[in-house]
Amino acid sequence: MGTELPALEIPITRTLIVAGAIASRDYQDVHHDAELARDKGSPDIFMNILTTNGLVGRYITDCFGPTAQLRKAAIRLGAPNYPGDTMVLTGRIEETDDETRTATVRVVGANSIGNHVTGTVTVVLTESTEDRGTVTVTVADEVDS
Repeated sequence: MGTELPALEIPITRTLIVAGAIASRDYQDVHHDAELARDKGSPDIFMNILTTNGLVGRYITDCFGPTAQLRKAAIRLGAPNYPGDTMVLTGRIEETDDETRTATVRVVGANSIGNHVTGTVTVVLTESTEDRGTVTVTVADEVDS
């Protein structure tokens, strides 16, 4: 249907999980203490939703350029991201809107267990966005051919 965005592989490390939890002020023990996470039924610590949301945002700005403006992100978590795994983010432009100069992108982040995150992101395409990222979008062109 729409333009496929390049994939982004993100190694899931303990450092990434803990740093993301601290940066988002999520001090739940399941995000930094493996023993307590196991006591609560998890095989290890796991990534929080705020870190995932940040990585989805990074993926979009990597694709569309640093001036891309994220207007809306609607994501749902699935399989946890555990240390030692890799999450691969992929995306597809589902819709563009000339009037609002936006693109709606369907995003999926999968790991070895399954889909960690699924959702949509609406990004505002500024003139500099359209020619600076890894994806070039002309808003006037319908991208679902």
